[in-house]
Amino acid sequence: MNEAEQYTKDDEVETPSLTKWEKEPTLLELKQDLTESRNDHDTHVSTVDGYLDNLNITGKAKVKTPEGRSKVVPKLIRKQAEWRYAALSEPFLSTAEMFKVSPVTWEDKAGSIQNQLLLNNQFNTRMKKVNFIDEYVRTGVDEGTIICRVGWEFEEETYEEETDDYEFVVNPDYAPLHEELAQMKKENPGEYYSEVPDELQEAHETAIASGEPIQAVLVGSSKKELTRTLKNYPTAEVCDYRNVIIDPTCNGDIDKAGFVIYSFESSLSQLKKDGKYKNLDRIVVSNASPLAQSDHATDNESNFTFADKPRQKMVVHEYWGFWDIDGSGIVKPIVAAWVGDTMIRMEENPFPDQKLPFVIVQYLPKRKSIHGEPDGALLEDNQKILGATMRGMIDIMGRSANGQVGTRKDALDAVNKRRFRNGQDYEYNGNVDPRLGMFMHTYPEIPNSAQFMLQQQNQEADSLTGVQSFSQGVSGEAMGDVAAGVRGALDAASKRELGILRRLSAGIVEIGRKFISMNAEFLDEEEVVRITNDEFVAIRRDDLAGEYDLKLSISTAEEDDNKAKEMAFMLQTLGNKVDFSIVLKILINIARLRKMPDLVKELEEYEPKPDPFEEEKQKLELELLRAQIEETKSKAVENNAEARLDMSKAQETGAKAENLQSDTDKKNLDYVEQESGVTQERDLQKSGEQARSQGKLKLLDHELGKQDEGRKELKSYLNRGS
Repeated sequence: MNEAEQYTKDDEVETPSLTKWEKEPTLLELKQDLTESRNDHDTHVSTVDGYLDNLNITGKAKVKTPEGRSKVVPKLIRKQAEWRYAALSEPFLSTAEMFKVSPVTWEDKAGSIQNQLLLNNQFNTRMKKVNFIDEYVRTGVDEGTIICRVGWEFEEETYEEETDDYEFVVNPDYAPLHEELAQMKKENPGEYYSEVPDELQEAHETAIASGEPIQAVLVGSSKKELTRTLKNYPTAEVCDYRNVIIDPTCNGDIDKAGFVIYSFESSLSQLKKDGKYKNLDRIVVSNASPLAQSDHATDNESNFTFADKPRQKMVVHEYWGFWDIDGSGIVKPIVAAWVGDTMIRMEENPFPDQKLPFVIVQYLPKRKSIHGEPDGALLEDNQKILGATMRGMIDIMGRSANGQVGTRKDALDAVNKRRFRNGQDYEYNGNVDPRLGMFMHTYPEIPNSAQFMLQQQNQEADSLTGVQSFSQGVSGEAMGDVAAGVRGALDAASKRELGILRRLSAGIVEIGRKFISMNAEFLDEEEVVRITNDEFVAIRRDDLAGEYDLKLSISTAEEDDNKAKEMAFMLQTLGNKVDFSIVLKILINIARLRKMPDLVKELEEYEPKPDPFEEEKQKLELELLRAQIEETKSKAVENNAEARLDMSKAQETGAKAENLQSDTDKKNLDYVEQESGVTQERDLQKSGEQARSQGKLKLLDHELGKQDEGRKELKSYLNRGS
């Protein structure tokens, strides 16, 4: 009878409800999922155990041969795996900035910068990056499936401290101080939060809120209970495949899984310190020890247990899934935990993305399966054939009487036989040829068919995995006889390795996405991240929300080498005529691909010093060019003036010609008019007009004279009358 069947409804009554849900799931219902999925899980565990047995030559991979025969099993799978480890882990570890975060919309640009700084800082400082990546890669190569569990580590402590009491008053003399503090907070927030006293920070915040300069005045001291945060950052761990049970109906997609059950070892002290567990006083620690839980696997083969109850190890089952908790028929994400028959946690999923906190990565994917395959699944037969051939070769040599010497009985007498065995000169009987009477045993020749079988299996293993190992030695024959064939083989191997690397990087990207969502929810209001020796960036939690395109800046060494060679060829093609800024950009990219960060920084900060001779030459060339331009302009002005002068002379000549023509026409006209009597007629008309005009003028003068005389008489009359 299993653990779920032993549990009854009577046991549930003793455990109080942990929530106010209308339909809180019972421990029996949660364990039912564990029981129903156990068969599929055990099948997967058995398969992975077979992979590891072949890798480490343990368990079923050990051969059983008669006594005196070879038991050697070549580690073909392990050899291929050793080539994979460094090739797949180095792209993650060779760069300090593993994550590249790009905004989806322009509003999220600032947040993307903040997230990139924070993610890279957390992976480089908060996590043991090298250990995590090595375990991540080795788990995938060895087992074929990587199961990562993300979480959030939070720890704080309360302490009492004698603190000074301050009163904040307005003081105009402190205005310059607050201006300096505002500048420090903007330019170097790390120094602001670490160097400026707390009371001065509080006074500055009050001044910003009130708009007036504030002074912190000491008024006394008192004991206060304070709280400080010790840990507050995301975590990621690679789980043991034996202790993670995944919904077998998810069809290879973890987002479609209805539940994931994870078991881990803890203690009462750790659970109490965590703060989110209840009913801890009801736990029977002895019944929940790792040795007593058959469904939990542990690598600790020791029987050692702590004598005190707080430190004794026990198995905790954690249930992450979806449940109809309000009776609406729509499931909601929940998390539950139990130890033995005691429920210690029940709440809604605390993570902001409302997803299962697990990331599944397949090394070699299998269709419609949540689990993948390692290279060992492809090499199992090759390793067995290689082992059988190698054991046969060893038996041929090991069972031979190498170095033993046999002699005919009548070849030597007793005295000479003793001399022969002591390595001294001896005499042999004359009727026996010593070449026929004495025989030395040597190792027999290994058949060429055996060596051909070894070579064939190694080549087939290399072609199956795409790993070019040292099985053929480091020579041209090992890679191929033709350059095109060598290049094709390397390209195929590189693509195979890059495909595996993309799947591994997709898992790291998914972990990064979960980190972003948790940072936006659980991070402290401000976290200062050190970027360089003199640049600090303050990260606010409000700036972390948004939609981002998360990428990993990783690549294989072969791909980086090819890119660097292509860029070097571009430099040779460009020559010395191209602008130096373009050459500098290409050099920076080459140094970055060659993993030389110091050189990258020096090239980025490099400013070429001008050559005095070249500067003087350029100045002279510029002055010469200006003089040539001025000379050309002056010649153009002179040419324009000459053109205008020529035009004026032409106009003057034309005017003179017109005057001469007019004089000629006038003389001709006068001659015609005199000959025809027109001139005399005009003179007579002119004289008559003058005579008539003079007559009219005299008449007018006479009339005016009369009018003057009349006015004079009227004036005289008027004078007499007065």
